[in-house]
Amino acid sequence: MEAYQPQDVEAKWRKIWEKQNAFEPEANSAKPKKYVLSMFPYPSGRIHMGHVRNYAISDAFARYYRSSGFNVLHPMGWDSFGMPAENAAIKRGIHPKKWTYDNIDQMRGELKRLGLSFAWSREFATSDPLYTKHEQALFIDLWNMGLIEKKAGLLNWCPKDQTVLANEQVIEGKCWRCDSPVVLKEMNQYYFKISKYAAELLGDLKKLEGKWANQVLIQQENWIGRSEGLEFSFALDSDSIAKLGKEIDNFGVFTTRADTIYGVTYCALAPEHSIVRKLQALKTLDSADLSRLEKIQRTPPKERGGGEKEGIALGLNAIHPLTGEKIPLWCANFVLSEYGGGAVMSVPAHDSRDFDFAKKYGLPIKRVIAPIDGGDKADEAFTQDGVLEKSGDFSDLKSAEAREAIATYFENAKIGKSVINYKLKDWGISRQRYWGAPIPLIICPNCGIVPEKKENLPVALPEDAQITGEGNPLENHPIFKECVCPKCGAKARRETDTMDTFVQSSWYFLRYATPRELWEKEPFDKEATERFLPVDLYIGGIEHAILHLLYARFFTKALRDAGRLSFDEPFSSLLTQGMVLKDGAKMSKSKGNVVDPDDMIERFGADATRMFILFAAPPAKELEWNDNALEGCRRFLNRLWNNAENATICALPAIAQNALTGAEKLARRKVYEAAVKYEEVFEKTYAFNTLIAACMEALNALQAQNNEKVWSEGYFVLLTLLEPIAPHICYELSERLFNRTFFSPIAIPEGVFEQDSVTYAIQINGKLRGEVALDIRATNDEIIVAAKNKLGERLGATIVKEIVVPKKLVNFVVK
Repeated sequence: MEAYQPQDVEAKWRKIWEKQNAFEPEANSAKPKKYVLSMFPYPSGRIHMGHVRNYAISDAFARYYRSSGFNVLHPMGWDSFGMPAENAAIKRGIHPKKWTYDNIDQMRGELKRLGLSFAWSREFATSDPLYTKHEQALFIDLWNMGLIEKKAGLLNWCPKDQTVLANEQVIEGKCWRCDSPVVLKEMNQYYFKISKYAAELLGDLKKLEGKWANQVLIQQENWIGRSEGLEFSFALDSDSIAKLGKEIDNFGVFTTRADTIYGVTYCALAPEHSIVRKLQALKTLDSADLSRLEKIQRTPPKERGGGEKEGIALGLNAIHPLTGEKIPLWCANFVLSEYGGGAVMSVPAHDSRDFDFAKKYGLPIKRVIAPIDGGDKADEAFTQDGVLEKSGDFSDLKSAEAREAIATYFENAKIGKSVINYKLKDWGISRQRYWGAPIPLIICPNCGIVPEKKENLPVALPEDAQITGEGNPLENHPIFKECVCPKCGAKARRETDTMDTFVQSSWYFLRYATPRELWEKEPFDKEATERFLPVDLYIGGIEHAILHLLYARFFTKALRDAGRLSFDEPFSSLLTQGMVLKDGAKMSKSKGNVVDPDDMIERFGADATRMFILFAAPPAKELEWNDNALEGCRRFLNRLWNNAENATICALPAIAQNALTGAEKLARRKVYEAAVKYEEVFEKTYAFNTLIAACMEALNALQAQNNEKVWSEGYFVLLTLLEPIAPHICYELSERLFNRTFFSPIAIPEGVFEQDSVTYAIQINGKLRGEVALDIRATNDEIIVAAKNKLGERLGATIVKEIVVPKKLVNFVVK
C-alpha cells in the first residue's frame, strides 16, 4: 500500500461528502432522531483551537449517532451581529457587513477542512435579513403578549463619544475607545420580562439534573436567586426629607433575616439609588464625597464587590420602624441596585460584610442574636441562627420562630409583608449601536409605541449609515427614523435602538430544525420543530453557563406560551467543554502562545488534529496543547494505514474462537473491549481518551499475531470505532477493504471475552514481588503453589496468611 498522505485522503472525502450532501437529515424518516448542536461561533476572522475542540466533540457524537441508526441533525451557522464588526468599521474603514461576511467565508472554509459532518444546507447568519425579519416578528408577538416594556434604566454613557457602552467596554471606569470617564445616565430602554418566568426557570432546573453539569445548574440557581423574607419601608426623619427637597420620604428594603431587625445600626444604599441620585442632583454632597461617589458609579457593578468596601456618609437618617431610633444612611459600593430595591438594612453584628464596613467607618455594632450553645466571638459577626436578645417582645425566641413572628407583626400592622424575591431582573435588550437587529417599534405622537406591521418586515439596516463611534448611527441617519404610524397613519418616528445580540442566540436552535425551503414562510416550522426539538446534546463553553442558556430557556418558555412550541426546555443534555491551554495559559496573541489550526492540519492532517483534541483530555477538562502528543496521534494513524494490507477479507469473517492461538484470542478480545468502550464513552462517560487508548491497544495486539481473519475482523470493527474521531482515513480504508462508505453498530461475538489463562500479581505483605500466568480454572491451592514456586527464596520468612483474590492477585502475609 502506498504511503499515507492525509491531505490527499482528506481532500478526496471532503469533496465526496459535499457532492453527496452526505450529512443532511433525512426527510420524513422513520428513524429515531438525534439533534446534536455545538454553540455557533462569532465570525471574528479565523477559527481557533477552542473552536476545533468544540466542533470535534459535536462531530464525534453526530457521527456516532448516525452509525447507530439515528436521523441526525447537526447544523452550523454564525452568531454574526455584535460590537467587533462596528469596531472594525471604526478602526479600518470596513463596513460591518463586508467584514462579517468575509470572515464567515474564511471560517467556513477552515471548518470544512476539518471534515465536520454539518448539515450545511441549514447554515445561516443571524445578520441575514431573512433571520432579522423573523426575529422582529417574534419580537412583535412577545410585545403583544405583554412580555416587553419600555422603562428607565441606568446605562454606561461616554459623554465624549455620546454613546452607550456595554459593561465590557468600560475599563477601569473609562471608555475603552477614548479613555474618557464614563458616567451612568438614566435612559429609557426596552426590557424582556424574564422575571415573570423566574419561578419556572428555577423549578425546571430539576428536570435537568443529571443531564447538565451540576456546576451550571448551581450557577443558574444562584443567578435566579430565590429568597424568602420581609419587605418593608424605612421612613426618613423630617430633616432628611427637607434635604431631599420634600420629594422622597421613605425607601424600601428586603431582608431574609427579619430576626436581626433590632440590630440595625445603619442602612446602606446602592450608588444608583434614587436618594443618592437626588443628593447628586441637589449638589448637597461635598466635592470630595461627590468625586468618590462618581468614581464608584463609573465602576461596573460586577467589579465593585471584589474590591475594598467603600462608603460615603449621606447626612441623612431613617427611623427604625420598631424602636423609633434614628438610623444613619450610607452609600456603599457593595450594594446592588438590582436587588431588594437597592437598599440594605445593615446589621453588622450578624452579617460579615456589614461588620467589615462598620469596623472601617466606626459604626455601632449591636448584638441581638446569641448562639444557642453560648459560644460567641466579639471580633467577628455571628451569622448563624440563634436565640434573640435585646429584641423587645421577640427576645428569647429562636431565629426561625422570630422571623415568622416579626413578619406577622409587620403584616398585621400593615407596615410590611412576607415576599418571595428573586435576584433575576428583567433583561434589558436596547443597544444604541448599528450592527444589530433593529427593534421593530414606532413612536407615534397619537398612538404611543406601536409595532411595525409584519408585512413591512424586516426593518432593515441602512447600508449608508456613518459609523464613527460617536452617537447612535441609526439615530444620526438622515431618513431611517422617518415613517408613518401603522395604526393611524400619522407621521411618526422609528425606534433607533437595536437588540442585544443575546436575542439572536436565544432562538437560533429552533431555526435549524426547519428545512431551507420553508425559511421564507416563518421563523421555524412547527412540525419540523416538534420532530427534532429539544436539542438532545448541546455543547459549548462553561462561560455561557448563565446568560445565554438562561435567555434561551426563557425564549423557549415564552414561545411555548405564544403557542409556537410544546416543550419547556430547549436543551435536554449539556456538555460544557474546557479551554485549550498552551504553556499553562489560555491561548492569546498577546501571550504569543496561539496554535493555528490550519498549520496543524497542514502538518499532521485533520484526522490527527481531531484525534489529539479528543485524546489529550476528557471534554469537560482543560486541555494542555502538546505537539509531541499530536505527533503520536499521527504515528498511530500511519500504523493504521500501513497495516491495513493485512486485512485481506472483504467482509466480516466468521471465526472459530476455540481454534485460535493465545495471541489471536488476545487480539480479538482487545478489539471487542474497544467496541464495548465505544458505546460506554458515547452513552455515558464522554471520555474519548479512553476509547482512543483502547483502539491503540487493539492495534498493538493485532500486530502481535498474523491471522488474516483476525486482522480483517479487527479492521472492520476498529474503522467503525474510529470513524467519529478520524473520519477521512476510516472512510478511505473502509472503502478499500470492505467496499463500503458507511458504518453500523458492532455486535459482540459470543465467547470473545473468555480467557484461557489469567495473570496473577504476587505480593508479599501487600507489595508487588512478581507475576504468574495460570490456567483460568486453577484452584486456590494450585495458585498458591505456583506463586511460591515463582518467588522461590524471595519468600523466605514464616508465612502467617495466604490470600487469593480470584483472577487478580496472591498475597503472602509473613513475619
